[in-house]
Amino acid sequence: MDTIFLIASKLIWALLRPETLLLLIFALPYAFLRLGRIKAASRSLGIALSAALCISVFPVGKLVLNPLEGTYPSLPHLETPTGIIVLGGAEHVAPEYAGSTAQVNHAGERLITAIELARRFPQATVLYSGGRFAFNPDKQGSFEVGPDILRQLGLPEDRLIVEGRSRTTAENAVLSRAMVPDNATDTWILVTSAAHMPRALGSFCAAGWQKLIPYPTDYRGGVFWDQIGWSLAKNLDELNIGVKEWIGLLAYRITGRIEAFFPKSCS
Repeated sequence: MDTIFLIASKLIWALLRPETLLLLIFALPYAFLRLGRIKAASRSLGIALSAALCISVFPVGKLVLNPLEGTYPSLPHLETPTGIIVLGGAEHVAPEYAGSTAQVNHAGERLITAIELARRFPQATVLYSGGRFAFNPDKQGSFEVGPDILRQLGLPEDRLIVEGRSRTTAENAVLSRAMVPDNATDTWILVTSAAHMPRALGSFCAAGWQKLIPYPTDYRGGVFWDQIGWSLAKNLDELNIGVKEWIGLLAYRITGRIEAFFPKSCS
């Protein structure tokens, strides 16, 4: 069932992502021209150009990111934790001509934050959760790029636990839960991107985690009016991220993978 959900989510998201919809809007004028409907083609072209212009000038992605990123405190109060959970998705491998070295993407702050917390709490275990994408979990294998970055940043091997088979946020939660002692008195810190935190915390709560403290990082939102300008690529990227998380929240809630859209805690 998890594999079917994974395949369906990939296909549906490919169709619903804003950049796909923008491309389809621009395809409408061509379709109308082929049908000989000149006026309809002219109107639809005007709509497409207006949409592209709006996204280029206005940071519309922040309107969907800000409610997600503002759900949890950016610097929560922390007691001495048992461990730190950092979700994958911040890493990739450089091309062969660059030596196939480990690299980070825009979500690299997840790994930086994990290291900062590990140094702040030297007795805490660090659990890295995230695997390479594969439709068949039996062929998943361990994805060591993220853990290798943590090691290179100075995290000792005896403090690191690697869960390298999960393909989705729900699997992050379930497979990570199976790797640590089931002790309701232990406190764990959950590190992931701020926009992703509502879905991540909801998934971990549903998987049976209890004393879990959300520690969001990798903020992409901000004040709407302060960032008006010309930046189609940046604005469209932020819009993609925000819309993906809202759709993910809805899909997880409908399928029972989370019990609430914005859980306050797992206790």
